[in-house]
Amino acid sequence: MADSRSASVQLTATPADRPVYVIGAGPGGLAVAYALRARGIRAVVLEKADEVGASWRGHYDRLRLHTTRRLSALPGLKIPRKYGRWVSRDDVVRYLEKYAEHHELEIVTGVEVFRVERTGDGTGWLLHASGGRELTGSAVVVATGHNHTPHLPDWPGRADFGGEFLHADAYRNAQPYAGRDVLVVGVGNTGAEIAVDLVEGGAARVRLAVRTVPHLVRRSTLGWPAQYSGVLVRRLPVGLVDRLSRLQARVGVPDLSAHGLPRPDTGLYSRVKQGAIPVQDVGLINAVRTGTVEIVAAVEAFEGGDPGKVVLADGSRIEPDVVIAATGYRRALEGLVGHLEVLDGRGRPVVRGGRAPAGAPGLYFQGYTNPISGMLRELALDAGKIARSVAKGLRTRR
Repeated sequence: MADSRSASVQLTATPADRPVYVIGAGPGGLAVAYALRARGIRAVVLEKADEVGASWRGHYDRLRLHTTRRLSALPGLKIPRKYGRWVSRDDVVRYLEKYAEHHELEIVTGVEVFRVERTGDGTGWLLHASGGRELTGSAVVVATGHNHTPHLPDWPGRADFGGEFLHADAYRNAQPYAGRDVLVVGVGNTGAEIAVDLVEGGAARVRLAVRTVPHLVRRSTLGWPAQYSGVLVRRLPVGLVDRLSRLQARVGVPDLSAHGLPRPDTGLYSRVKQGAIPVQDVGLINAVRTGTVEIVAAVEAFEGGDPGKVVLADGSRIEPDVVIAATGYRRALEGLVGHLEVLDGRGRPVVRGGRAPAGAPGLYFQGYTNPISGMLRELALDAGKIARSVAKGLRTRR
């Protein structure tokens, strides 16, 4: 693996020998680089951090994949059996390191790409990168990650809040919050798991602010992972999957209405199609049922003071010591490719996988969806599709 000091030498490309540049050395970028290399295409991965898998290294300590080991492996290398069925954060990082080494991928760290545009002659792509680099590639795969930049709602008064405030991106473990009153905002998988972690880590009180009631699913039922069901139903009609999941929820998930979490009034797969993945239970159901995690209304505003108050949507005011905002992330692709008209109104790529945008041949996006069948599984499948499309494009130009 190359480091940034050798980048100026390794990344020099001539018009006759333009590599495919892959932006981002996370799972998606590494999988694409392998798939391209397997087809005899030179792929150079550009990573702004100093190591592969940077986003995984920053996740909270207790994180484990919600998808199985077997269906989470990238192409060309299995995840070791010793990592268990639900692979931990640290083992994911080890696997990514081994993956890059095993496949001898060409990775240059410490290089951040700021802008991608067509070359003057229209035959390739020009990348503007840190250190004043201008790199020319035959194709570009953008794989900077679905969870790129922490998102915080523009809550009135937040700057005046006297308590501790952080985004979930900065949360590592419950130790600093033992004996404290903590409000977690947002009930996606991250917020739900952090709330449970806080309870188990000795927080004095844990409240979870919910705006939209999530669909809750068991990670595994009688040994059958929820992911397997996701794979089986992903091509079925949305309405049918909604009905099946509603029946499954009534059998496998208790009614938590009395505790502030009623059953959602919209279908599970309908939500998925809108970008909302169900929450896989790793202890939240029991914590809500026993009252160790209290459900409260959504956050509307903050008021100053020591520690200050949080105003909820039902008009009540609470005074937590700490607020942890599990409010999601932005893809932050606008500066990189927004000028190419390849993003929709929500900042998402208009196409994915082996398809390039109509006005940007040779530009691909990897990893900007969160499918019901498992992100890593889909990354592996899309890597092959992208490599096939790139190879076809290169043959056409010859």
